[in-house]
Amino acid sequence: MRSVLPVTGREQLHATRQSGLLDDEPTADLRDGKVQSGPDLSITLQGGLVLPNPFVIGSGPPGTNYAVMKKAFEEGWGAVIAKTVSVDSSKVVNVTPRYAKLKAPSNSREVIGWENIELISDRPLETMLDDFKRLKQEFPNRILIASIMEEYDKPAWEELISRCEDVGVDAFEVNFSCPHGMPERKMGMAMGQDCDILEEVCGWINNKATVPVWAKMTPNITDISFPARSALQSGCEGVSAINTITSVMGVNLDTLRPEPCVEGYTTPGGYSSKAVKPIALAKVMSIARIIKEEYAGGRDLSGIGGVETGRDAAEFILLGANTVQVCTGVMLHGYPMVKQLCGGLQAFMKQHDFSSIEDFRGSSLPFFTTHHELVRMQREAINAKKRARQGLASDADWSGDGFVKETESMVAN
Repeated sequence: MRSVLPVTGREQLHATRQSGLLDDEPTADLRDGKVQSGPDLSITLQGGLVLPNPFVIGSGPPGTNYAVMKKAFEEGWGAVIAKTVSVDSSKVVNVTPRYAKLKAPSNSREVIGWENIELISDRPLETMLDDFKRLKQEFPNRILIASIMEEYDKPAWEELISRCEDVGVDAFEVNFSCPHGMPERKMGMAMGQDCDILEEVCGWINNKATVPVWAKMTPNITDISFPARSALQSGCEGVSAINTITSVMGVNLDTLRPEPCVEGYTTPGGYSSKAVKPIALAKVMSIARIIKEEYAGGRDLSGIGGVETGRDAAEFILLGANTVQVCTGVMLHGYPMVKQLCGGLQAFMKQHDFSSIEDFRGSSLPFFTTHHELVRMQREAINAKKRARQGLASDADWSGDGFVKETESMVAN
């Protein structure tokens, strides 16, 4: 059921493509990311950023260098978030193999879970900045977002922000959520789990940045609303949720070694793909409620976790997200899947007669309540049915048109 994938450069993005699994999805005609017919998918974010569609390349291998980010823009993705960068890439050393996958029992081709122990970008910051500059020169009207991470070091954060802004990035996503490797250096998830540190670092970032800032949340915490609130209170224009979930993909019962196995050993990694979607939806719902209740002017919310179809994306948008990120899905299906994501989302919108994303964003959010309230509502519904079965209160209540039904309402068997 489980297997470990070797990594050979750019082939990592294509070797595992699940050919055929999206064949039944409708396809949209995109030009510079904009649909040419049907419901409008464009969105406007905080800070005036305009995306032609809500589908964003999530930070990771699909945004690792110029070639793959260029491919993403050419295929029509609404925005690209580059792989996370830091000031000193020499501290970042990856291993191979670094992925493991979980397949559906009923379909050996269908991947439902994906684990990675990959770190942030191991390319020199100068090289990544050159890629950012080149991309903005070639695609000046498309949205490029730098994902950034640093240690608890204010000057390092400020240097990273200045250098990224100098080459023209449109926004930042702050990685407070990588669950493996980086927390050993008190980075990533280690910061995202400490609301006091997160709030302080977000303050440094927002005092320096002149473009919108999103904070990327870790799901590996009891209540995601606490760090989300800290980030928003510190001035972030939005939050992204969720990053990967701490996991061990499994143990090989022949070798008795955990996977992915590196020289006989492994480390817990980050779990993604479609199996995490229900967890991601719950976290997004929690954050969306904060934004709705506490920020009258709104904030951006980027939903992440298990999105492979337009209908998956619709669920995140119904819970309040205005963008939806895809990372593992691109590694499995390739960059052209954005056309099917847009087509599938448009098909959903046509089904309900929605003409824009804002027509339905957050529409399902009011239908969440407490378990206590569910019990009360069900009790009231049962009592109402009992009262209806008791029939008419007096002879004056009989009617001509409803005579048969009124008679039946008072029959005991």
